[in-house]
Amino acid sequence: MNAEANKSKKVKVNSAPKKRRRAVSLDKKKARTGYWFVLPFIIGLLIVYLPMIFQSINYSFHELRNIQGGGVELIPVGFANYQEALFSDAEYVQTLTSGIRQILFDIPAIVIFSLFMAILLNQDMAGRGLFRAIFFIPVIISTGLMSDIDAQNILQQTSGQSIDTGTGTNSVAQIVNVMDVERLFANMKVGSGLVEYVVQLVNDIFDIVNRSGVQMLIFLAGLQSISPAIYESCQIDGATGWETFWKITFPMISPMILVNAIYTIIDALTRTDNPVMQYIENVYTSVSGGNVLSSAMSWMYFLLVMVIIAVVAAVISAYVFYQRRDA
Repeated sequence: MNAEANKSKKVKVNSAPKKRRRAVSLDKKKARTGYWFVLPFIIGLLIVYLPMIFQSINYSFHELRNIQGGGVELIPVGFANYQEALFSDAEYVQTLTSGIRQILFDIPAIVIFSLFMAILLNQDMAGRGLFRAIFFIPVIISTGLMSDIDAQNILQQTSGQSIDTGTGTNSVAQIVNVMDVERLFANMKVGSGLVEYVVQLVNDIFDIVNRSGVQMLIFLAGLQSISPAIYESCQIDGATGWETFWKITFPMISPMILVNAIYTIIDALTRTDNPVMQYIENVYTSVSGGNVLSSAMSWMYFLLVMVIIAVVAAVISAYVFYQRRDA
């Protein structure tokens, strides 16, 4: 009887617990998708661009000497190319200084103008999509094949000459004279530096509009991401449009201001018509040993651009507002 009872009892054996597969969160899945998306760029960077970068750095610290029978020989010269670019070539330093000063003028103008136009185009009005396309057309025209076609345009060839307005003066300068900016600021007892800045902005208005298309779209995306309920609550509380802009709109799009400022710096300092880029290219093609000298100039220019980006990012980041989301 006892034997039958013992047989009926089941013997429990402690087996190793089965490992459960950890569920992958949605954020990790998106991160993996992002890695796959940038994988072709990473492969191209490692295979194509990194060897050229290392070769350019190597050239900047060497001198090329022709070998009898063909070929060249690299002779280490240390920082001689950098010293020649900084202390022997006064035109390079002057071009570099004027280019940096120009970008300091352009950044506030382009960012403010693109923000102003984005706010206007974000309003409910007839033909809003058409106006957005019109302001983005210069971005398409100024790139690729369209840029080459536009460079051969007869109007582009005469851009440096005065357009006959019956007075023998340039049309842009005529706008400044009609507005009488200098006399206006002189009566207000404003410094000459601000007068020159305003006059330069008026003269460069065409270039500012052409270079504001991408920034305007980024600002539009930021403005449309703001919940309309926030504006409705402000209206209920009796806030004016001016107060709503500075208390709601401006803080909410401050991350876009940082993005657009950095984008504007990179776009301005790497454009093909940038005077520094043109001067470096001219040294590469026309100066004896220009390939190693232009490499040194390029890397100094690159380091300076990175310093400017770091300073601008650090200053603007101190005032950027990031909306907190509940976990």
